[in-house]
Amino acid sequence: MSASVLFDAPGPKARARNRVYSVIGSLALLGLLGWAVYRLYNRGQFAGELWDIFNYAGIRQNILDALLSTLKVFALAGVLSLVFAVVLCVARLSDHKPVRWVALVFIDLFRSIPLLITIFALWVGILGDMTSMWALVLGLTIYNGCVQAEVLRAGINAVPKGQTEAAYALGLRKTQVTVSILFPQAVRSMLPTIISQLVVTLKDTSLGFMILYPELLYSARLIANNTPVGGVYPTVQTVIVFGAIYITLCLALAWLAKFIERRGRRSKAGIAPAAGAKELQEVAPSGSSDPTPAPGQGTGDVHKD
Repeated sequence: MSASVLFDAPGPKARARNRVYSVIGSLALLGLLGWAVYRLYNRGQFAGELWDIFNYAGIRQNILDALLSTLKVFALAGVLSLVFAVVLCVARLSDHKPVRWVALVFIDLFRSIPLLITIFALWVGILGDMTSMWALVLGLTIYNGCVQAEVLRAGINAVPKGQTEAAYALGLRKTQVTVSILFPQAVRSMLPTIISQLVVTLKDTSLGFMILYPELLYSARLIANNTPVGGVYPTVQTVIVFGAIYITLCLALAWLAKFIERRGRRSKAGIAPAAGAKELQEVAPSGSSDPTPAPGQGTGDVHKD
């Protein structure tokens, strides 16, 4: 009987007891789910006519506009947060202590403040008059930029120090080392985490409904609260439709991450062996496949008897 590092392997009585607990817990969850479905059924939430609202052109156009607004904010916040993350990461790794401390305080501060408070503060005018869209974009950029900066810093610190030392030995400057050696490897190693944080950015766009930005959640709230059918509000149908949209968008980002990771694994750097061999044959003297000159065939020391 094998044992885990954290706990001993359960014996026969413990395994039987765990099975009983699993069955009881599963039955309890199924009971709660059945009770919730029964309550919704009694309120008429599963009536077929509640789905008819999505056949109206106005509702569809509202959903399409909300989707485009969400994607616009996500695109702007995603790109700006990555650029901002690079700046913060460089400052965090700077040789100048004041620059490092300023970056450290900024990152820790805005990672600690709830994102909704940052967005609301920008919307009410802490930095001047600002539309709800740009308040949402800047709030997402600041928060996710701080998180992505720490992700990039972790990726750079994971690169073996021997590569950095070898680059300095070759005479490369710190900027060249960072751009050519450290950042490419950091991005490749931390790509899954970067994409995961972009998924978080996409989901955090739903906070825009708190500042009246017409994104998906704001549109879902309007549809669920303002389009009753026979006195019943289509809450369940709205949640299913908009939840499916969010799930589709997140799955698309996850697929993109896997696609980029597969492309990165297939990419090859350097000269192919066949091409290298061909160049060596061109350099070698005629009649010989060995590029190394024979003794007495140097460039300047030619002796004649």
